[in-house]
Amino acid sequence: MKAIAFTVENIPLIGPGDDIGRLITERAKLENHDIIAISSTVVSKSESRILSLNDVSVTGRARIIAKKNGNDPRFVQAVLNESSEILIESPFLLVHTKNGSICVNAGIDRSNVDGIDNILLLPEAPDESAKRIKDSIFELTGKKVSVIITDTNGRAFRIGQTGAAIGIAGIRSTKDWRGTKDLFGRVLEVKNEAIVDEIAGFANILMGEGDGGTPIIIIRGLNLYNEPCSIKELYRPGKEDVIRRALISRSV
Repeated sequence: MKAIAFTVENIPLIGPGDDIGRLITERAKLENHDIIAISSTVVSKSESRILSLNDVSVTGRARIIAKKNGNDPRFVQAVLNESSEILIESPFLLVHTKNGSICVNAGIDRSNVDGIDNILLLPEAPDESAKRIKDSIFELTGKKVSVIITDTNGRAFRIGQTGAAIGIAGIRSTKDWRGTKDLFGRVLEVKNEAIVDEIAGFANILMGEGDGGTPIIIIRGLNLYNEPCSIKELYRPGKEDVIRRALISRSV
């Protein structure tokens, strides 16, 4: 197998209502089954997910958490508003977001957003966002592509951040090797590869961070196109998620 990856250059600053699919097709010649990794930052901006902290009504709980963690109470409240469950309250907020992912501060970002009191929320429904971009590209080019919306996440037990998939379209979240044989003929029993996270992590290297970032990457040659799909396939069911259960029991 041979694959190549490259950035989509000259992407302008994204604003509300921008058609990301069209922006891509105007700047890159696409092929069937290309995989397009897109930073959640530009998707959120196109979907008007910028929030002013001045518009946030702060509750007593947010004030208590903010005091413990040394944070702006308005920011803490924004995190609570985007969360369905709090797993760790202090020294930082680790939450189960309303869109299903588990991350620090509900993935809310203060970088690459104009205005000192503005914050950027994650896309409200990342799978739907990915599908809209995928469908836009198909309408414009007739090409069937896969779309992965990525975000930068920290990792338990290890230092440093990596890219992770938070929304997908046209690609299954995992590649299941179970039932195949290893080099010595043994049947694999626990080999379910999280391919969209692996692709997101690699794409994050090419994207970069800060003011030199390029938020859209094309990966060609992997031929992983598949429908239907959902990022929810990647989330461990509650009864199987022993770490989440341990965190919940610890906080009770």
